[in-house]
Amino acid sequence: MRVITGTARGRRLLELEGSETRPTTDRVKEGLFSALQFDIEGAKVLDLFAGTGQLGIECLSRGAESAVFVELRKDAAGLVKKNLALTGLADRGTVINGNARDFVTRTSERFDLVFLDPPYASGLLEEILERITAPGFDILRPYGIIVAEHPADKVLPSLPPPCRLQRTYRYGKIAVTLFRRGGNE
Repeated sequence: MRVITGTARGRRLLELEGSETRPTTDRVKEGLFSALQFDIEGAKVLDLFAGTGQLGIECLSRGAESAVFVELRKDAAGLVKKNLALTGLADRGTVINGNARDFVTRTSERFDLVFLDPPYASGLLEEILERITAPGFDILRPYGIIVAEHPADKVLPSLPPPCRLQRTYRYGKIAVTLFRRGGNE
């Protein structure tokens, strides 16, 4: 697992032992960042279910203003901190060892990019999508993007306006769905 491009290009990131964390594959990550390449510069990023932090770190490497990493597992949150230090991006990253549900319910921050990659069988993807787009809890800035990784055979629910499905990309058994928030029309 490596950083694809930007200031930390080519840096190998540390990975967690075992199979509890499922890192996004390089193939999926390359396709995803090809689709997002013009939306990253200067963005405020939220990496929920951060795992190793690779998605938020890739954004920071490509010029995102800041990234918040939320990870429930203490060992994984510690690894995200190590990966931020390894890539020289720790000054723009904040790591929160905590529950994603609690974070999205309590935060007053708004983000340009939100990455969601919870454990596939947990049911958390739909729950978090509903929470972050509910009236009063909208954490997306105008024209912000939600990036949801999920099994390719799973169809995600529609989101309420001002969010809309932008596109779903399929990579074998994995899919990535992008939702974009409208402006303040």
